[in-house]
Amino acid sequence: MKVLGPVQLEVDGVPVRLTPLTVRLLVRLVAAEGEAVPVRQLRRDVWGLADEPRHLDQRNRNEVQKRVLELRRALAPGQDSAGTHVLRTEQQVTVQGPETAYRLVLRPEELDSARFTAIVGEALLAPPATAAHRLAEALSLVRGRPLAEVNGEGFAAPFVRRLTTLQDSARRELVRVQTDLGRPELALPVAELMAHEHPDDAEAARVLDALRAELRARHGAELLRHRVPLPGQRADVVLVRGDLFDQADCNLVIGFSDTFDTETAEDLVISRESLQSQLVDRLFAGRRRLLDDRLRAGLRAVKAAGTETVRTKPLGRRIRYPVGTTVMVPVEGRRVFATAYSRLGNDLVARSNHLDLRLSLENLWASVAVHGLFKPVAVPLIGSGLARVTDLDRGQLAALIVDSFIDACGRHPALTPELRIVILPQELARTDLAPVEQRFADLVLGLRAAD
Repeated sequence: MKVLGPVQLEVDGVPVRLTPLTVRLLVRLVAAEGEAVPVRQLRRDVWGLADEPRHLDQRNRNEVQKRVLELRRALAPGQDSAGTHVLRTEQQVTVQGPETAYRLVLRPEELDSARFTAIVGEALLAPPATAAHRLAEALSLVRGRPLAEVNGEGFAAPFVRRLTTLQDSARRELVRVQTDLGRPELALPVAELMAHEHPDDAEAARVLDALRAELRARHGAELLRHRVPLPGQRADVVLVRGDLFDQADCNLVIGFSDTFDTETAEDLVISRESLQSQLVDRLFAGRRRLLDDRLRAGLRAVKAAGTETVRTKPLGRRIRYPVGTTVMVPVEGRRVFATAYSRLGNDLVARSNHLDLRLSLENLWASVAVHGLFKPVAVPLIGSGLARVTDLDRGQLAALIVDSFIDACGRHPALTPELRIVILPQELARTDLAPVEQRFADLVLGLRAAD
């Protein structure tokens, strides 16, 4: 029987329909919590009838018996005893003489409020992980205010008050244990519900504010996080505000031109503010030749696309490689993936477009799948610097990186656990992340339509 919300009588899991007066009789007996209720009391509470002398109230007694019989048949359909073992008849001795009373006898497993009380009682004494599971189980039984059909009536008040108080205790404890387990995101919906139902409860408001603050702090530099919405995938796409070279747990991606230049003298070939220059300084301790040697080693297996002369290109390297060439450079237990997405003109101006970038990204993910050691991969907003992709804005660049990664996940199931796109704080205001959010929304809608 369900009473934690609208009352619902079930027999063998099948709902049983009762007339409204019989439902009200059942609710009154449930509210007695196993105590016998005299017929006179039932007439007052269920029918709203005043007490009458015994010789005048036989008709009212017959109405009570009629509803009792209906309820017994519903409680034990097809049985000769017609539910008398569940709804018992007793005789009570009063000052007016003997009086008939009725007692509803249910096992704890037959009444959701009894199961709720028992589970919460066990959970309040259990260690956090067990308590969290049991409290969530108990609260899932609640479908609304207990004995909703008699909300506000005096005979139901003690029963309703006890259960609502226990419900509040279960919610508070669930918030506490989920927080202790380091799962404030699971505690938050419960805390929000408590604050909504008790707007004047200062403690509920304080707990809610603390949880929200903890979650904001947990996100830290995170701007966006989505799971790749493909079957069997457990890769996340994360956008963070920060410095690419501070992502110490990640492999890094650095964009290059088709000549793989690293020379920064007088900012003529490569700017000293570029990521290539920072790569030399921050991961190779300023040893540019060491980086050059590793790049050359990786490029030995790549067929050159052409060679410039000293006359046509006086400065920088003169061997050109196909756009999309990606070189894996090992650095202290992780990888730097140098990918050529632009062409460095003989005027030393790098140029690219979205087709070049897309090709470069496709080759990049193929290399990551082979050499990435299944580490997270941190990527800058490739194409937004000096060698900019002129036909896409910053938000579209981010969406293109995400789109290519999701496509690659379909080809390489164990690509990486996380793609981390790193955006400099000073560039965030100029970067619209709506295209990335829309990409994930479109993917989810597409998967739902396919189902």
